[in-house]
Amino acid sequence: MTFPAFPPRIALILFMLLVGLASTAQAQKYRTAAGVRLGAGNYGLTVQQKIFEKTTLEGLGLVGSREVSLGLLAERHFGILGPSLNYYLGAGGHVGTHKDDGAFGGIDAIVGLEYKLPITRLVLSADFKPSVEFGSSDWARFPTAISVRYILIKEKKTGFLNNVFGGDNDRKKKKNKEKSGTRRGLFDF
Repeated sequence: MTFPAFPPRIALILFMLLVGLASTAQAQKYRTAAGVRLGAGNYGLTVQQKIFEKTTLEGLGLVGSREVSLGLLAERHFGILGPSLNYYLGAGGHVGTHKDDGAFGGIDAIVGLEYKLPITRLVLSADFKPSVEFGSSDWARFPTAISVRYILIKEKKTGFLNNVFGGDNDRKKKKNKEKSGTRRGLFDF
C-alpha cells in the first residue's frame, strides 16, 4: 500500500501544534457541544463532552457511501493564545459495518485544531484521524475532516474581571459572618 501525499492542511495543523506547546491557558470554553462532521467520503454527527479540566470524550457517528461506523475518542485540549483557539490530541476506537466486508473495528488517533467563534455558540474544528483497521480490506486510513459544533452547555466564566468588585467573595464572607456571628440574648444559654 502506498501512503498518500502529505496535505498542506496537515502541515498547518502540525505547525500550530508546535506553536501552542508552550501555552498553559485554559483549553476550552464549553462543557458539551454537538454538530456535524464532514470529511472526504463520509459525513456524520459529533458530540463532545468535557469530563476533566482539559479532557473531552468525543462520540462520532459516521456514514459513507459503503459503510456506517461509530467511534469514541478521548481528547486532551491545549490552549493556543487563550481559550478560544486550541489544539487537541487523542485516541480511541471504532466499530462499524461495510457493505462488502461486513463488520469491522479499529483503533484511532486524532490531532486537531479548534476555534470557538466569538459572540456565538459555534465551534469550528479541523482534524486528522489516522486509524488501523481490523476485519476490513483497508488496513489503515488517513482521513481529514472539518466539524461545526453548537455549544449546548457553556463553561462557567472564571475570568479575572469577574471578581474585581467583590463578586462571589463578598457573598461568601457575608454568609460566614451570619453563621458564626449569631447574637445571644440575655436568656439564651
